[in-house]
Amino acid sequence: MVQTLRKPEIINIARREGKVTVDGLVDHFGVTAQTIRRDLTELADSGQLERVHGGAILPSTTANIGYDDRRELHQPSKVDIARECVKHIPNDCSLFLNIGTTTEAVANELSGHSGLLVVTNNLNIAMILSGNPEIDVVVTGGNLRRSDGGLVGSLTQDSISQFRFDFAVIGCSALHPGGDILDFDIREVGVSKTIIQRSDQVFLAADCSKFERKAPARIASLADVDMFFTDGNPPAPCAAFCAENTTRIISVGAA
Repeated sequence: MVQTLRKPEIINIARREGKVTVDGLVDHFGVTAQTIRRDLTELADSGQLERVHGGAILPSTTANIGYDDRRELHQPSKVDIARECVKHIPNDCSLFLNIGTTTEAVANELSGHSGLLVVTNNLNIAMILSGNPEIDVVVTGGNLRRSDGGLVGSLTQDSISQFRFDFAVIGCSALHPGGDILDFDIREVGVSKTIIQRSDQVFLAADCSKFERKAPARIASLADVDMFFTDGNPPAPCAAFCAENTTRIISVGAA
């Protein structure tokens, strides 16, 4: 495939998968690694991609990937993270699950639990749990974000403030190696801050690709999290930060 046709396809793959790798594009196009690296460099120079180790990502720091695409990103890792996370959630407790495709994976893995009160601002999670008679589900009020079924805004925060949760599982859009938990929607950030304040134990569920992304709004610090469930090994600065702040990293599939 000629370069003029290859470049748009590379962008489409990045939009669909959140990231492209040199090895993956070599296999996809049947060209040399040198050719792909040149393509990625040119796309980065034009501002269409941002180079990262081994590949490239979309450069936007102000807009998230579409919900349907996010659901497909790193799905096996999300399932592994969710299965490990629910091992640390007992029966007969109160739990908050917020907006996100990884927290939706957690909801799917709660089928064996009983005696739970689950509060959520995620309509997808409410539907996932609706068929389980062993779990009581409360949906917060708020402004509906049609793009992903999330409820956000001051009404959502007011609803959450009526509770005290034993556990909360939150997701995020990006992670800074220095320990900041980041998102795109400032309304969702306010909701997440309230969730953290109203929960005795906070679990963050996020795969390591979040370290390769950027988002502008700060939710909190990993120091505010009790357990960080992820895949692989977080960057060294993040691991050191968590160790200093007694945040436990539980990594599935880490070397």
